[in-house]
Amino acid sequence: MTPLDILIPTCDRPGALAATLTSLTAQTAQPFRVVISDQGEQPAGDRAEVQTALRVLALHGCAAELHRHLPRRGMAEQRQFLLDQARAPLALFLDDDLILEAWVVAQMLAAIRREGCGFVGSAVIGLSYREDVRPQQQAVEFWEGRVTPETVRPGTPAWERYALHNAANLLHVQQQLAPAPDQTRAYKVAWVGGCVLYDRACLEAVGGFGFWRELPEHHAGEDVLAQQRVMARFGGCGVMPSGVYHQELPTTLPHREVDAPKVLDL
Repeated sequence: MTPLDILIPTCDRPGALAATLTSLTAQTAQPFRVVISDQGEQPAGDRAEVQTALRVLALHGCAAELHRHLPRRGMAEQRQFLLDQARAPLALFLDDDLILEAWVVAQMLAAIRREGCGFVGSAVIGLSYREDVRPQQQAVEFWEGRVTPETVRPGTPAWERYALHNAANLLHVQQQLAPAPDQTRAYKVAWVGGCVLYDRACLEAVGGFGFWRELPEHHAGEDVLAQQRVMARFGGCGVMPSGVYHQELPTTLPHREVDAPKVLDL
């Protein structure tokens, strides 16, 4: 059994998914297993670009499973379905519209083993904002010593850490403070979107995404709530430099009125 499962929810983004999978073929930390849960109107697995990327992964010894998971019951249920498929001790939840530098997965694996915490996130960067420098959003708190549990709630000062992950703020900060992956630094987060590596036992210990039953189908913030529950018991952090880039496509979740961390208890 490989030590890592990469879990990818997808919906009607075959081109973006193919680009994400292609970046996985270049990862230095192989092999791993890829599990995709597809809720699109048209099956992503029918597309040649997705099939080709999966074949390259197979050539590298990385097994892949593509599930058609319908009907849609919201993102929390979609993530719980993926978690239920996981077998490895570590599970990387990866959005379907990202591009990763070749060292990202290896960096995250090393960080979670070193820190012994519940999750490690590599926040996504929007490169269209590369020239948009926002000093007022670039505050960062590095962990000194091992990552430890902490409670972060909406409306608290720690919640404002999210601003570092807007636009290309993280790129600007890491260019000064952690410019290369051999200089990895762990920092405090409110949450990390898009690319989060969990100790699967820790995520399951807080119930995973089983809270989907308490939410309407249209919701957002399910990843935030899960991370904050893990963080409160086991600790969690971001790592820089991040080498994860957002493809900056329109969201597939336009209805975001119900925000999980604001309607469910931590």
